[in-house]
Amino acid sequence: MFDWDWLKTVELPRIEGLVLKIKSGNFMDTFCWRACYITVLTVCILVWFPMPAVAEKLVIALLDQQTEPYQNVLEGFRKSLKKQGIEMEYEVLNFDAEKDQEGKVFHSIKTKAPALLFTLGSATTEAAIREIKNIPIIAGMIVHEKELQQAKNATGVILNFSLKTQLDWIHRMFPDKKTIGVLFSPKENQHLIVQARQITEAMGLTLYAKQVESPKDLPDALDSLSRRADVVWGLTDSVVLTPETAEGILLFSFRNRIPFVGLSTSWVKAGAVYALDRDYVDIGQQCGELAGKVLREEDIHGFHPVPPRKVVYALNLKAINHMKLKLPDGLINGAQTVFDQEIDENAKSTF
Repeated sequence: MFDWDWLKTVELPRIEGLVLKIKSGNFMDTFCWRACYITVLTVCILVWFPMPAVAEKLVIALLDQQTEPYQNVLEGFRKSLKKQGIEMEYEVLNFDAEKDQEGKVFHSIKTKAPALLFTLGSATTEAAIREIKNIPIIAGMIVHEKELQQAKNATGVILNFSLKTQLDWIHRMFPDKKTIGVLFSPKENQHLIVQARQITEAMGLTLYAKQVESPKDLPDALDSLSRRADVVWGLTDSVVLTPETAEGILLFSFRNRIPFVGLSTSWVKAGAVYALDRDYVDIGQQCGELAGKVLREEDIHGFHPVPPRKVVYALNLKAINHMKLKLPDGLINGAQTVFDQEIDENAKSTF
């Protein structure tokens, strides 16, 4: 039970006098008398213990690294908000340089209470989701949708293209290839293989998927692909496709004249026939469009993570010619990047 008398010390005589006048005029009963004091109490609490103010014009960008793709995403993000007529102030923090001070970084973010937190990179996004619960987060430069699925205050643009997009492009590049081979770790990608098999069946193609539990299983798995696959699809997988396994996979493709579809332009430079890649400025613009909706007070819960909407690709002409591949008209001219250097069968691949 509250002791209401203490409120009389908070400049209440004028309020009390007003209330007494109203009360004497039969406009107020006991309930309303109490309601008046509750209102005064609420005002006092808000004055003495204000809630942290939201910096309505501040966006904090937290980056894993300062490489060109990251800067391009940030550039696209800013341009998108400006195009929407949303003028914001930006503070850019390099999360990689602050790893020993993670707690301090997030304490600062909470204190500044920006209108929005823009994270770039998996490590940054995972830490932000763990530490920040009441500030909307827009994320980019992350590989998997699952990094955002458990967060109620986050969404963004992932790097992986949809399975349908990837498989459609394989069929577009190699319309005469009917069996698509793929190596995968069951712990990481079994669910994607199930989806991919449904997609390829609908396209009239065969998916030959070979499990790889660890890198030591790769030689036997590749040997199996050599007898079954017309083309090998590089599916993002932390067991199968790594800097350590890249050389063996690319040499397998070169020696057996079976085209390998890489993960990015760097794989094409090293010997993959082609790879889909991203327009990083456009990814930033996608993130900016999501941010604009959130800043206009739309519920972030309604926005699921999305893949890049713009597809670009790179080609390796020497690999194409070596394997005697004939691509459909227009695809070479449509490539964003074309490599035509000689392939060194004994060269080390770097990623």
